[in-house]
Amino acid sequence: MIRLNPPPSPVIVSQEGVRRLPRWGMLLFCLVYALAGNVGREPWKGDDIASFGYMLELAQGRTDWLSPGLLGESAGFKALLPYWIGAWAIRLAPGEMPAAQAVQVAYIALLLLTFLACWYAIYYLARSRAAQPVSFAFGGEASPSDYARAIADGGLLALLSCLGLAEAAHQMSPPLVQLCCMSLLFFGLAALPYRVVQAALAAVVGMVGLVLSGAPAVAVLVGMMGVLALAASPRVDWLRSSPDYELSEKELDVLQRRRWTSIAGVVALMAVCAYLASVFGMWRWRIQPLPSRWIHWRDLIKLQLWFFWPAWLFALWTLWRWRRQWRSILSSRHIALPLGMTLLGSIGSLLVGKDKAMLLLALPASATLAAFALPTLKRSMGAFIDWFTLLLFTLAGGYIWFVWFAAVTGVPRRPAERIHRMLEGLPMRLQWGAFAAGLLATIGWLVLVRWRTRRLRPAIWKSMILPAAGVTMCWVLLATLWLPALNHVRSYQVVANQVTHAIRQAAMPEGCVQQYGLEDAQLTALMYYGKLDVMRGREAQCPWLVVRQSRMAIVEHALDMQAWQQVAVASRSAKETDEAMVVFMRKQP
Repeated sequence: MIRLNPPPSPVIVSQEGVRRLPRWGMLLFCLVYALAGNVGREPWKGDDIASFGYMLELAQGRTDWLSPGLLGESAGFKALLPYWIGAWAIRLAPGEMPAAQAVQVAYIALLLLTFLACWYAIYYLARSRAAQPVSFAFGGEASPSDYARAIADGGLLALLSCLGLAEAAHQMSPPLVQLCCMSLLFFGLAALPYRVVQAALAAVVGMVGLVLSGAPAVAVLVGMMGVLALAASPRVDWLRSSPDYELSEKELDVLQRRRWTSIAGVVALMAVCAYLASVFGMWRWRIQPLPSRWIHWRDLIKLQLWFFWPAWLFALWTLWRWRRQWRSILSSRHIALPLGMTLLGSIGSLLVGKDKAMLLLALPASATLAAFALPTLKRSMGAFIDWFTLLLFTLAGGYIWFVWFAAVTGVPRRPAERIHRMLEGLPMRLQWGAFAAGLLATIGWLVLVRWRTRRLRPAIWKSMILPAAGVTMCWVLLATLWLPALNHVRSYQVVANQVTHAIRQAAMPEGCVQQYGLEDAQLTALMYYGKLDVMRGREAQCPWLVVRQSRMAIVEHALDMQAWQQVAVASRSAKETDEAMVVFMRKQP
């Protein structure tokens, strides 16, 4: 018989401390977070509406499925799966549903799948032998399954509390699909010793999805980290039931064969993904020279600090409290795997130049590290976190309400005038549906604060409930009370409608529209909102021409402007010049 002793654990948790967070509460958190910012939101400028344009082209059969693009040119970001998902959603949606809403429904489902995969990944990492709490001399320690559930609850709350997740998780662009695939791959590698079929399926979908979403290097590197962690993990971790403390040599050999078979499967999957990336032309060099000036390094550091806030604080505490296991870091899968994935995203963001997509891929892993800090927090530190979070988000929510009230009522006068100058052309009005949703979110926050500040029984996840609820409340307030203002500022709908109005008011009959200097996001807005037949080529003989105002100085060198007459300038405000569009009408011979 062979006795297997796990490394020393810094966690001392009783069975009372691992009581569950009510399932309905966690589901409500995830649903509210996923729906807020998608319901009623127009596609925002940038990658959001540009990606939506590629999806529309695919759904309407006007571009190649293996090379998505807009008006004959390939997409700016080399990816396939994100645009395929959007195109399928548009085709399967009912006829009366707007295309943008159909894509948003599909991406809401992807976000919920991300939450589910992240929870189970943390759960199975917490089931590993090295992650378990210290056994008591007379019993009463937390059971492995209940302890893992409590850690997973805290990890998912940590993910919801990260500031960098809010905007990226509510856009119809490749980063969200990459995040979902990364979470599935994370779950597959974490659960492989316990759920072979489900874990293998998740790993295949996640790794292949990362390749088809434009991140083949990330897929292969994460696979290599998984291989190292699986190879170094103790054989006893591969028991599907509660591990006995003493195992025979024969039983250990069976576990060893299971482990090496799984590792061989991951290696084969990596080879297949590398081949797929070569076939579809996904490999590309994105590494840029490191910045040479301190101001650039300062911006990179600030980006990472706020993007991972507050998970990085807890992650650092995890690395400190679990420092005794650094000698056997590879055998501690619950630390080694998420730490490697976090470093991959953080360092990768530095190498590719402030890429938020790389940071987004590291969020599930950083939330996992944060979760393992929760059972080691002292009571005084937990109280400090609670009161700091309570004050921070109460003030933030109150400020959002105050500025909204000033914008709607005009009182106080100075903040109201400042908001009206920023939202030139958009009157702020009371919308009862948005007001009710924001009020419910605020009441929910106050009720949760009241519940949390009472004397409660210990629970691992309690230090994360207020950060997650505070971020959710503020996001709901922004996505309800301020959604019309955000749509006005961050979408091209207003500008596209002005272009359409100028064309339809002219005496010349409507026809195709030639463009110069417009980005894919602006072209999509003209096609989706304005229902215009936009042509990209300079040889197009169209009666209308739309030029980006910032390109007016060079358009004369590309086109014969003597044949055109300016009709209107479409812009969101008089001060806007970079995104304004100038409308020209072809002169009659």
